[in-house]
Amino acid sequence: MTIWAPRTTVAAIVEEAGRFLVVEEADESGNRVLNQPAGHLEEGETLQGALVRELMEETGWEARPEGLVGIYKWRVPETGVTYLRYCFYARAVRQRHASPPDSDILAAHWMTAGAIREASARHRSPMVNRCLDDYLVGARFGLEIVHELD
Repeated sequence: MTIWAPRTTVAAIVEEAGRFLVVEEADESGNRVLNQPAGHLEEGETLQGALVRELMEETGWEARPEGLVGIYKWRVPETGVTYLRYCFYARAVRQRHASPPDSDILAAHWMTAGAIREASARHRSPMVNRCLDDYLVGARFGLEIVHELD
């Protein structure tokens, strides 16, 4: 019997002075795409721990999770793979690396919401705009909503 399981990911909305931290990476087809700093939850990690790790690996920034924007489910039409994304908002604390340590990341950028929306044809998934839009209209849930019962 095959058990279906979505791929669990975390993503971060990091805003500073009206700009948002995004990463540029190559997708499976080699196209340059934009995404929030995001990645897969690894075995033994907490959701917040995964977020802090992914932010450091993909952007070189140390950040502090402050709350949850939302939880998003998306099925990739071409492959049928389903992603379950926990999108947090976080505060940038300090930059530890000038360039992203993760070799899969081509660059990290600070962009305005307008510039991110204008580049929507280059987004890794529709979750990029949805997470940003939800954050901008004030979707904020405290970290106390996240329960991890290990």
